[in-house]
Amino acid sequence: MTAINRDHVKAITLGAMCFALFMANLDDTVVNVALPKIQMSLASNVSGLQWILNAYTLAAASLMLTSGTLGDIYGRKRVFQAGLVIFTIASLICGFAPSLTILIVGRTFQGMGAAALVPSSLAILADTFPEPKEKAKAIGIWSAVSGLALLAGPVLGGLLVDILGWQSVFFLNVPLGVIAFGLTSRFVKEVVKPKKQGIDVPGLVLSIILLASLTYALTESNAGVWRSPLIVWLLAVAGLSLLAFLIVESNSSHPMLPPNLFKNPTFTVVNIVSVLIFFTFASLLFLFSLFLQQVQGYSATATGMRFLPLNGGFVIASIFSGWFVARLGSRFTITTGLLIGSVTILLFMRISADTDYGAIMWNLFLSGFGSGLTLPALTAAAMSTGSPTQAGIASAVLNTSNRLGGVLGVALQGTILTQGLTSDMRRSLSAWNLSSNLQDRLIADALHGGAKVHSDLPSGISELALHQAFSNAFVSGLHTALLIASVAMLAGVFLVLVFVQPSFNQAVKKSLLTLRK
Repeated sequence: MTAINRDHVKAITLGAMCFALFMANLDDTVVNVALPKIQMSLASNVSGLQWILNAYTLAAASLMLTSGTLGDIYGRKRVFQAGLVIFTIASLICGFAPSLTILIVGRTFQGMGAAALVPSSLAILADTFPEPKEKAKAIGIWSAVSGLALLAGPVLGGLLVDILGWQSVFFLNVPLGVIAFGLTSRFVKEVVKPKKQGIDVPGLVLSIILLASLTYALTESNAGVWRSPLIVWLLAVAGLSLLAFLIVESNSSHPMLPPNLFKNPTFTVVNIVSVLIFFTFASLLFLFSLFLQQVQGYSATATGMRFLPLNGGFVIASIFSGWFVARLGSRFTITTGLLIGSVTILLFMRISADTDYGAIMWNLFLSGFGSGLTLPALTAAAMSTGSPTQAGIASAVLNTSNRLGGVLGVALQGTILTQGLTSDMRRSLSAWNLSSNLQDRLIADALHGGAKVHSDLPSGISELALHQAFSNAFVSGLHTALLIASVAMLAGVFLVLVFVQPSFNQAVKKSLLTLRK
């Protein structure tokens, strides 16, 4: 094979990995704008919408650490292709789903496929581009695709939903998956790690039980049943699973989550702050997708376009974050980004049901900018805390923290929105002296996508008045969720200022310069 052919093979391999990454990351955002249409089509309540998002993210977060080990044992190309097949078939299941349950099952398998795709694609690039400068450029392109998927997701999703229906956001993955599989089969060489490593099965099982029970408890408590036996039992299971997981990982010869990583307080804080950022970012996408369509009446396409300031601010700040770190230090960059995010999210609490989008747009941009300014510096900090031999597991842990934050954001904030909406709407309906049965039906309709006028409503209550009651109740729940998001970002500022030492700036600068070379 000539040098030119080898270069072509490298370029094609990079393209195949980027196809797969774009496909996996697109599904983190593209589904958000489709939620109201899915809700109407499949008669879902808010908790159902939460599960559509969280089934994907939860499966990916649970299996992300283990999939890297599977690639080392069975071959990275083989695991990558298995992930492509699972993801593509799961996308077909989602597109043809006749019910909410089938859709959630399909989303779970999509998440399993994504868990195999993301770390395997990065490992394949590292094998394909062994020379440091080439590797850095390839990974830079690979990372840029993540930003492109983030930008394209809401807009592309909105267009597809309005033109072809919500199913099309899943069918889009099929040709991408087929192309990536064909290119991988033809051009990517298999690499198997010579030293065999066992799989931490007890740790994997306990982590899945922990994440699933906690997510289920947070999601299904949205009806105000925190003290129900089921929720209490699930929270107890989550707590016991966490304790057992920590014990197992501390005594395992090959832990999926090495405890020694967290002996460094900076690494621990970085991962906690990453959880808080993605908690906020994912919840903003979820909440405002519903607000813009169900309360303000925008189409899916118009809603996707209105997310461009949020995602654009995120991408722009990510590009300049390294410049800020190099000149002002990592602690200053991280805390500034978190403060910008916290303050602008707090300003969202001024919005009402009929607030003009122009008043929302700049807050969306600044919220995204704050998160984008912080994340690259956090990533560099995470990669600078351990030895080079732990770089892979440190990256996997950070990726898992990001997805865990997204799961918790959608689960908890969706529950807060639901409880606020239910409480406020019941007050409005009680003021109209409606029967409790009719109130329950109207609230159930509101949780399934908006209030509907029933034939047994008093003649003095118009459809406009009912929609206004729903809109005001939604905004009430939204304000509470936004306050929680703002406090989460502020908590990140406190953690960084207290636990990340100023002397750590130089290590982060060195890490960023290494990544740029």
